[in-house]
Amino acid sequence: MEADPSAQPSARPRPALLIALAVVAVVALGSWLSQGKSAVRATTPSNPRTAARPGSVETVDPAELDVRLEDLKQSRPDTEGTDRNPFRFYVKPPPPPPPSPAASGRGRGAPPPAVVASTGPVDPPPPPPIPLKFIGVMEVPGLGKVAAFSDCRMTMRGREGEILAGQYRLVRIGVESVVMEYVDGRGRTTIRMSGQECVGK
Repeated sequence: MEADPSAQPSARPRPALLIALAVVAVVALGSWLSQGKSAVRATTPSNPRTAARPGSVETVDPAELDVRLEDLKQSRPDTEGTDRNPFRFYVKPPPPPPPSPAASGRGRGAPPPAVVASTGPVDPPPPPPIPLKFIGVMEVPGLGKVAAFSDCRMTMRGREGEILAGQYRLVRIGVESVVMEYVDGRGRTTIRMSGQECVGK
């Protein structure tokens, strides 16, 4: 039985179709390789390190390690501040003190400035003034000058060096004034004849 001669040419592939498929395959392979090279080039680091050889230990120079442990000890700023620097830790400076009342021009309504207590030794308060009124001086034969005083209840007399009212010493008697002090030597004062009034009045 003979084969049909019209069916043989259709079973053989055409050379033009094979050439077109080969060209398309070459173009696709070329574009794929060019895209792969650009992707590899984009992921290459700017400062590549030498690849470690298998079986060898990579050594690191200690000078390349920049570990700043002191930066971890600094206090962190508040997250609500507008002047926050995310790359540096620092302590925000305290706000400036309020202006003084004299600088702001409001002297009446402002509170008085705080008084700073001194840390040195505190001096004892001075003794109270001697509450005697100098009345005058008498010349007594055999005694010399005698000064007369009053505390508005009674009158007393004394010479230089004597103690009056149990707590005041008469140091010196002048013409119009006397010098008196407490028995322990404190509060020495000059009492004039016309300028001193007694306290108990």
